[in-house]
Amino acid sequence: MKNTLKSRLLGSGGPITLSAVLSLGIVPAAFAQTSGEGSPAQPAASPASSSGTADQQQASAADQSAAAPTGLWERSNLFGDMGGLRPWLAQYGLSFGLQETSEYMGNVSGGTSRGGAYQGLTEFSLGMDTQKAFGLPGGIFNVSGFQIHGTSLSARNLQTLQSASGIEADASTRLWELWYQQTLPGGKVDVKVGQQSLDQEFMISQYANTFMNATFGWSVLPSVDLPGGGPAYPLSSLGVRVRATPTDAITVLGGVFDGNPAPGQGDPQKLNASGTNFNLGNGALVIGEIQYAINQPSTNGSDTKSNGMPGTYKLGFWYNSNRFSDPATGLSGVGGPVSYRGNYSIYAVADQMVWRPSADSPQSVGVFARVMGAPGDRNLVNLGVNAGVTLKAPFKGRDNDVAGLAVGYAHIGSHAQDYASAQAASTPGYPSRSAETVLEATYQYQIAPWWQLQADFQYFFRPAGGIPDPQNPSRRIGDEAVLGLRTTVVF
Repeated sequence: MKNTLKSRLLGSGGPITLSAVLSLGIVPAAFAQTSGEGSPAQPAASPASSSGTADQQQASAADQSAAAPTGLWERSNLFGDMGGLRPWLAQYGLSFGLQETSEYMGNVSGGTSRGGAYQGLTEFSLGMDTQKAFGLPGGIFNVSGFQIHGTSLSARNLQTLQSASGIEADASTRLWELWYQQTLPGGKVDVKVGQQSLDQEFMISQYANTFMNATFGWSVLPSVDLPGGGPAYPLSSLGVRVRATPTDAITVLGGVFDGNPAPGQGDPQKLNASGTNFNLGNGALVIGEIQYAINQPSTNGSDTKSNGMPGTYKLGFWYNSNRFSDPATGLSGVGGPVSYRGNYSIYAVADQMVWRPSADSPQSVGVFARVMGAPGDRNLVNLGVNAGVTLKAPFKGRDNDVAGLAVGYAHIGSHAQDYASAQAASTPGYPSRSAETVLEATYQYQIAPWWQLQADFQYFFRPAGGIPDPQNPSRRIGDEAVLGLRTTVVF
């Protein structure tokens, strides 16, 4: 759960706004993610498993559905072509998606209490290819939303910074994204304008999307440090995103978005409960990323495969113009609240296949790493690190199964540690704060292309970096073991 489970430093609106930027009338892009060669097989893109670019999948969905297998256990979605409805809509450039993710997770040790929780997420989306719809080439329109149900284990039992599940959120029915994307003449630049969720395109790790913990999607650092957790599931912000692909190997992404997806005091998801707060004037979030891909599969329709191992390397930054409280004085009031204008982070992401028996083998091993840093004087988390390994097709005949092992690390900023140390000095036995670490082992089992089961185990060391147990403030919350089972069905 991105917003209600984690303590965060909310900033007030700054002088930089998006009004002038959006008044230029630039327009853009898409929902869902595609996976590169050797990546885990996913029944559909979701907030919990994002990797790739949405517009490519959205634009081709109608054509793919017409040629897809029709057998129940071979087709890509449970309802098939829906009695000819999908092919009929495809003639007019329309495609729609519906997916249900349900999971049950429980902590068997540690935490503030033992027990389990059910969480469910229904995702729905509608896309339009404007060339097929009314003759405008290069345009894609997208609208998507959620029906979120159940309760969140992390909020109720764990109190962790790195939420146990990427779909944890307040129960609600809400709009998620609403945007238009236009590819410019030449095909190497496209622009997207509208309500967007940055976890669909920025900071993504292809292999990390295998895992259930939220930090392997939208990293714990922006989730905790940005106002409202940033424009990521289940929230989004108005903005403009530009993407350029000067060569097949290089992609450059840049965007400017409203700096707070849910301004105000309180739970951001309740402040923007329907997802229809189209805010401007709450500061600006500027983000940029450059991607370098090696040994990628051919995109020209040929069957030629590279002998090298495919990989993608990314370097990026974000800057938010709001004000951010100092955790050492802004929360305690010692000497008066202190805040800082602006906040920023630099990050790097690497995905690399490291082994496969042959170029046409379904079996492969991939590794990933993501490192993100931010100033320790205005952020609860000043360093976030993810790393892991996945094995695709671990058993003979199970070509689309994936097994994975990963670690997530959230280091508490220096000023937040100072605040905890000051509390400990006045309260004997009060725990200090350092870092939270989670280990996750998972297995995805594909029953059919449209149905997937996932078994999961997570272990948390020093939840929230070592915060006091509310039932006994002289000791920290105990380390936690969490078991989970998820099912995903694409309709």
